[in-house]
Amino acid sequence: MKLPLAAVLGLFLGACSTPRPLAGGLHGTPREASVHALGTGSLEANWKERLAQPYVFLEKRGDYRELGDTMRTLLTAASELGLASKGPPFALFYDDPGRVQREELRARVCLPVAERPASAGALRYDVLPRAMVVYAEVRGPYPELARSYPVLFAYLGELGWQAGAPIREVYLVNPSEVAGHGELVAEVQIPWSAGE
Repeated sequence: MKLPLAAVLGLFLGACSTPRPLAGGLHGTPREASVHALGTGSLEANWKERLAQPYVFLEKRGDYRELGDTMRTLLTAASELGLASKGPPFALFYDDPGRVQREELRARVCLPVAERPASAGALRYDVLPRAMVVYAEVRGPYPELARSYPVLFAYLGELGWQAGAPIREVYLVNPSEVAGHGELVAEVQIPWSAGE
């Protein structure tokens, strides 16, 4: 899917979330999806293989809730370079906010591309590796994505799997294209491996 960058420039108008602490020491085998109560609705956690994804990015250190300006800078720079998006923008979260000081938290705001661009300006390029992930589609305001984290970690616990990093939040709906934040949709992915 090729998205015009102009259509996603409004994505992060203050819409970021804070990942919850990572779980550890889990192991086991796959099971079916798990449905959990979440606020006024429910959230279905499941697992899948995530394919490798080339992307351009900007890094950000500090509070995970303050990625909006960095995302706007990324999207503006990509547009000025004429880079075509190969899907919706996403963020990668590398540290556990329960264990790492706020100012030291590491994140990337990312835009998927088909291949390494000939010219990336201030943007950097990387490939998100193929991985097995637990995931959930979350509807509602992007700042509230963190409400899905306990469900996903509980699902990991049910399966006995070891959580990995980075956690990925894929922002599937552009806030500027909907009537309200209740129409936003994102997918949260946590890499996993079978424990010992």
